[in-house]
Amino acid sequence: MTTAPRPRIIRGLDAEQRKASRRQALLDAGLDLFPQQGFAKTSIEQLCQHAYVGTKAFYETFASRDELYEALLRSISDRVFGELAQVATEGGSEEELAPRILSAFAHAFVDDVRFAQVTFGAGSAITPEAELQRRANRQTAAAFVEGLWAQFGNPSRPEDDGVAIGLIGGLFDVIAHWVRDLGDEAPTASTVDLLVTRMVNLYRVIAAGRQRGL
Repeated sequence: MTTAPRPRIIRGLDAEQRKASRRQALLDAGLDLFPQQGFAKTSIEQLCQHAYVGTKAFYETFASRDELYEALLRSISDRVFGELAQVATEGGSEEELAPRILSAFAHAFVDDVRFAQVTFGAGSAITPEAELQRRANRQTAAAFVEGLWAQFGNPSRPEDDGVAIGLIGGLFDVIAHWVRDLGDEAPTASTVDLLVTRMVNLYRVIAAGRQRGL
């Protein structure tokens, strides 16, 4: 009776673990370099050097630099939506919970400002695939908002889908303008507070208009 060969272990990792480690190292390299240099000016060779990964290993992990960016964008989005879902379970009235969720939304992007820069700022990519991912993010976020309105006991309206999409687009634009205005400066407590205030004000205006049927 033959036995299956044991997986080769290198530095305590088997092949799948090494592959996952290389993938994460490349994503981390993108998170570092795209904000610093811009997506268009960051080469695959630079990403590989930064991640201590060979070019062959890069192409075994991602088909292109664009695909790496899309994976990075998805990982950021997954983390942000996970944090928002956690805050939403805390409960409370719309007046109490909505500002907490919006604050968590802002902080998820700007506590490590690289996340905002990659998603909205100097590190972002303009490709058809990235735009599809951004569209999916807006739809996911809009569905989350509609779920919150139901949680708050607000009656559903036929136009809610469009209103929620508009709200999310506006919130994303507020963050994008904020991160571009920030430039190379590090965020401060006051600048982050300003961002949260702008987001909360936008939400309140749109939520009030929705409730009045405007």
